[in-house]
Amino acid sequence: MDQQPPAGRGVPEGGEAVPTCYRHPDRETGISCTRCERPICTECMVSASVGFQCPDCVRQGSGTGHHPAASMPRTLAGGTVAADPRLVTKILLGINLAVFVLVAAAPESLLNDLVLLGRWDPTPPPGSIEGIAEGQWYRLVTSMFLHQEVWHIGFNMLGLWWLGGPLEAALGRVRYLALYLLSGLAGSALTYLIAAPNQPSLGASGAIFGLLGATAVLMRRMNYDMRPVLILLALNLVFTFTMGGIAWEAHVGGLVAGVLIAIGLVHAPREHRTAVQAGTCALVLLASVAIIVARTMSLG
Repeated sequence: MDQQPPAGRGVPEGGEAVPTCYRHPDRETGISCTRCERPICTECMVSASVGFQCPDCVRQGSGTGHHPAASMPRTLAGGTVAADPRLVTKILLGINLAVFVLVAAAPESLLNDLVLLGRWDPTPPPGSIEGIAEGQWYRLVTSMFLHQEVWHIGFNMLGLWWLGGPLEAALGRVRYLALYLLSGLAGSALTYLIAAPNQPSLGASGAIFGLLGATAVLMRRMNYDMRPVLILLALNLVFTFTMGGIAWEAHVGGLVAGVLIAIGLVHAPREHRTAVQAGTCALVLLASVAIIVARTMSLG
């Protein structure tokens, strides 16, 4: 791990000071607030009519009495700046933990009713568990919030906290939530398409891989050093394809969806930002639905 430089400035070997975020002294940045000119990182930067502003200047400007919504500061992706940039992440984390406790305390039949399952037709009747092919489409979503082992939910929730917070701050709440849910749905769709119809699958890994892919796109957009996130992605893919009992389809589906959605969110031209972002999310949703419908038809 890199050593943290002194607060305010980092000094590389060449001797020339490199600016670091005034709120996060360990993060180098080439971005400055257009009002106070203090250096800010991507988590702190707030998109304004011209350039970016720091959170302090945004709060000061919110009390000036300016009414037009167009003059309100925005996140990098055009979202509304929130007082708590991790609120949605906290809510998602809480939902996952609450479902984990509920399923652990409930009869096993509850878990069987919520996991991702194409079709379950055991040799000895009665085949009491049905699946998506029989119309239980909700499994595509409920399976995204299910975990059985402590290590499973532990790793996924750590990933959600580490990756989700900065992404939520950079994208805004609505765009971030769309990224999370659509990535998870895409992971479920690819699992449903490829995995055996009687193979259960559960976990938030598809959504977490979507956040990981989006983080790579955001770091590229900000011209940050890509090596840390690429190493993290490579390690996760190695574990995905070498460890047993992992639904690699959910990981790959979520990753691809996360990358595509993030490209649309952070690279959309300002004059057509909302249309491009909504269109990108809609295309990923339609692709996921098309996969689900095609698989259901093939299962008869």
